[in-house]
Amino acid sequence: MCGIAGIYSLDGQRPVDRALLEAMTRALVHRGPDDEGFHVAGPVGLGFRRLAIVDPRPAGNQPHYNEARDVISVCNGEIYNYHDLRQDLEARGHRLVSRCDVEVLPHLCEEYGDGLLDRLNGQFALAVYDANKRRLLLARDPVGICPLYWCEVDGQLLFASEVKALLAHPAVPRRVDLAGLDQMLTFPSIVSPQSMFAGIHSLPAGHALIVEGGPAHSMRPMRYWDLDYPIGEAPPPPADWEEQLEHLLLQAVGGRLQADVPVGFYLSGGLDSSLVAGLIRRLRPNDDWHAFSIGFDDPALDERRYQRLMADRIGVRLHEVDFKLDEVDRRLRAVVRASETPLRETYDTCSHALSQAVRDAGCKVVLSGEGADELFAGYVGYRFDMLRGADDPEDFDNLLDGDAWEETRARETLWGDGDFFYERDYAAFRDTKAALYAPELAPRLAGIDCSRRAAVDVARLRGRHPVHKRGYIDFKLRIADHLLADHGDRMTFAHSVEGRYPFLDADVIAFATQLPPGFLMQDGREKYPLRQVARRHVPPAIVDREKFAFVAPGSPKLLARARDGQADWVAALLDPGRIRREGYFNPATVAALRDAYLQPGFAINQTFDVDLLMIVLTFQIFLEEFQMPSRQ
Repeated sequence: MCGIAGIYSLDGQRPVDRALLEAMTRALVHRGPDDEGFHVAGPVGLGFRRLAIVDPRPAGNQPHYNEARDVISVCNGEIYNYHDLRQDLEARGHRLVSRCDVEVLPHLCEEYGDGLLDRLNGQFALAVYDANKRRLLLARDPVGICPLYWCEVDGQLLFASEVKALLAHPAVPRRVDLAGLDQMLTFPSIVSPQSMFAGIHSLPAGHALIVEGGPAHSMRPMRYWDLDYPIGEAPPPPADWEEQLEHLLLQAVGGRLQADVPVGFYLSGGLDSSLVAGLIRRLRPNDDWHAFSIGFDDPALDERRYQRLMADRIGVRLHEVDFKLDEVDRRLRAVVRASETPLRETYDTCSHALSQAVRDAGCKVVLSGEGADELFAGYVGYRFDMLRGADDPEDFDNLLDGDAWEETRARETLWGDGDFFYERDYAAFRDTKAALYAPELAPRLAGIDCSRRAAVDVARLRGRHPVHKRGYIDFKLRIADHLLADHGDRMTFAHSVEGRYPFLDADVIAFATQLPPGFLMQDGREKYPLRQVARRHVPPAIVDREKFAFVAPGSPKLLARARDGQADWVAALLDPGRIRREGYFNPATVAALRDAYLQPGFAINQTFDVDLLMIVLTFQIFLEEFQMPSRQ
């Protein structure tokens, strides 16, 4: 995995400024400290920073070319089925000069055009340019593991793995996108194609952008993949489902172990990472493995007992990160800069510390368990959905605050279903946001409010069971642009480490999305299929334990430290005069929240509540780190 950047003059004539391309690309050096490469010819320039993992020889450096050198590619990612793709290409007469997995891309484009995307099993953000057709293909992998941003300025299309690279171009403005801020307040994260930067777009997961250059140039978005849950009653699982699922998971883990550098894995003490660890030991029983875990002084957060239990079971070197509260102070600014967005929680600082431990141990690749909760009904909301889908469902309207009619309208807009409950009462939450925003923003609230338009493709929800609806929404609102972005990609690459996610393998997803909801959750316990497979590889104490959410101290802890003189930066960021000058939030509301959060016994339930002050705090850091202008 690496970092990519590019410039394409849409008229097909204007030469690319190589110095600007180099500046953009070198803003991504943390993603690829091992090498760099450029292709600059006429209207197109492609830049690349390399993290050498597969075939680290110079032959594996990018850009890659076809035989005629008129189809050129750069890619941030890994193609796990590249052995099969390579055999197919060589049988068709293609000559590949390296063992690098992504060298197949220009040759696949030559053979199959845009259809190459249907043949890839991997995680990627790619750019392929056909010089003869003056045609640029940008694409992001199906679930959004790898980021890709783009914007149009001065008749040129700019793209890059991170916004930092786009901001290195002097023509790209620095302005806050208020719609992105509203999404951050409302949903688990910003949702592609939105970003926190006005005019800069995030390519959504499973999408491509096709750019035709020339006098009549065009840009056309294309969705090439989406989750496909059954309509109506899902068929029962096959009789050998347990063997099938174990086989698919072993394949997924095995593919993600392929590397010419040391590979490690995270071990949280929960079911998902423990199962990945057990499968790794099953596949490669004689290798010397490194596992990485995090521990807390607070026993309510600490999971070291289970981490050590699993590490002892499979016999690996366990690197424990002892995370103390002052680590949040020390790391939060770097985390916001790496994430390129405000944050709702501090646990990205824990992920930042973990990836540093991975790099310090000499590993460049780490496997993680993201995706299992979304695919196998692992959150508490799925329990409610099972009751919703029952013949005699509970009346959940008593869970909602505010006017039921307004909330029904909001749900119909967001999900196409006035009865579907996801996380909160969004109609009532509009009042919270209105109070938090600066009074001067009041005339614009209706235009930026993300709860007044569909949050996902509601056609993909119609006729589906509530459990499957939630799975689809979680993939779109939670996993791509949060768990795989600020919590995943950005935290690993902050220390030049690649994260890999076996549960998000294409074949595992295809299998899991067809399982009946009642099979995913049995006797009120989530992730039944995974638990059954895990019994073959994981100690019962871990398989049978209740779900334990990975959380870290929130803003009330930081406020208490500031009150006690241990975190002066918190008070400075929440200064009413500063809040007023910047013009985004209401200083009176921020002050009231601060006073409430400091009350004895106050606590935020991070599963259900929004830590509003954490968003305000990290937004203030975001403004500083990216030199964003105030609204005054």
